Amino acid sequence: MTSQTITAAASGTWKLGDLTVNRIGFGAMRLTQHGEAFAADAVPRNRDQAISVLRRALELGVNHIDTAAFYFSSLRCANELINQALAPYPDDLVITTKVGPGRDPSGQWLPHATPEQLRGQVEENLRQLGRDHLDVVNLRIVGTDSIAERFGALAELREAGLIRHLGLSNIRPHHLAEAQTIAPVVCVQNMYGIGASPEQKEFMGICGEQGIAFVPFYSIAGTGRTAGATTDHSPEVHAIARAHGVSAAQIRLAWTLHQGPHVLAIPGTGDLDHLAQNVAVGSLRLSVEELTALDLLHHETA
Repeated sequence: MTSQTITAAASGTWKLGDLTVNRIGFGAMRLTQHGEAFAADAVPRNRDQAISVLRRALELGVNHIDTAAFYFSSLRCANELINQALAPYPDDLVITTKVGPGRDPSGQWLPHATPEQLRGQVEENLRQLGRDHLDVVNLRIVGTDSIAERFGALAELREAGLIRHLGLSNIRPHHLAEAQTIAPVVCVQNMYGIGASPEQKEFMGICGEQGIAFVPFYSIAGTGRTAGATTDHSPEVHAIARAHGVSAAQIRLAWTLHQGPHVLAIPGTGDLDHLAQNVAVGSLRLSVEELTALDLLHHETA
């Protein structure tokens, strides 16, 4: 099989509540522009190209898309691209969005939403996506303060039928415990990849023990974050990539998937070839020796 024929089914499945998804998904952050996400001078991506990538993702078996209303460039909005490309939506497609952060029309970041403002953000996602409910909504936070009021506001919207399942993003373990006293949590979306700290690894394990999906962001980008895939790969990563005949980025993504059956990947791209390469990682199997080498690197750089 070539990278053009391997589908997301090769990565295995996990359940977000009652919704089954393939472990390789798609992140929409990079879909709206070329270069760094959220950059003021970012060049908008060609609409037809973005729509082609979304439709090809589904052809390759992707049934989990991660998005947000604040994913937009001067001319493109990720949610609206998803709506235009994929509606009417397939029954098995799960769209996960996130609320908390917000940007004004010029792209400037706003203060994170108050509990009262979260309903407006949920409704904005519903409107852009053309949905009457959202499959999964992650509350994304900054800091260590209590999330009870904000998560409670989303729990009320879940009870009202606007949201099916709830998740959390950019959190600490105590946030998860606090949220679980309010409503079920189906996923945690945190930064994670080669070089993550022992504390991050422990938290990933806690999620697995509780049957909660762990969804890393920047697993390929690493320290590059919004700028895109890092080029600062270690010799070990390059050597393993050469041995498998794949890119260093694919090895970073494969290592992430090997961390546990509850770990989901949401690599993003606006390029059809990169999309196929990302999906193909679901069939890539690293040996115990290769994983050990990468884990040692993991601890040394933590």
